[in-house]
Amino acid sequence: MRVEEGWLTGVRRVVSPHCDLRPAEEKPSLLIIHNISLPPGQFGGPYIDQLFTGTLDPEAHPFFAEIHTLRVAAHCLIRRDGEIVQYVSFNDRAWHAGVSQWQGRERCNDFSIGIELEGTDTQPFTAAQYQSLVSVSELLISEYPISVENITGHSDVAPGRKTDPGPAFDWAGYRHALQAQP
Repeated sequence: MRVEEGWLTGVRRVVSPHCDLRPAEEKPSLLIIHNISLPPGQFGGPYIDQLFTGTLDPEAHPFFAEIHTLRVAAHCLIRRDGEIVQYVSFNDRAWHAGVSQWQGRERCNDFSIGIELEGTDTQPFTAAQYQSLVSVSELLISEYPISVENITGHSDVAPGRKTDPGPAFDWAGYRHALQAQP
């Protein structure tokens, strides 16, 4: 796997319209980790792809009536089995962080990459997810001006509004795995 023109090679691609151009000369310098499950607490199925492409059927589940009009997408999703799905080129601004701030800078979408892990705040993520996340993170660090210190959770850029990736996310293990890479 490598990055070519902002896209990962060898992963499933589902192109989202929920993105636009980054500000001129802006390169991603922050990686934001999220979690998502649709319906809440359930894994698998087509619903995350549908949400991120604006095709979620509000009749498919009662919760979807509340969210089907959202225009959101992360750059990538890592499913429970470790499968990586990319929705937006890393060179473009995906609409994943919303109202946000990092180290005094607002509008984190302008300068960040968002990766969703299929999961919840309270259920442990899988070993396959961590393995894929470390692989993608290493690639992003090598391609963009992102450092290990500039990898954070959605809860850290939108405190009080967001809680993901949640207490079940193993920050220590993830950071150790990143540092152990050659």
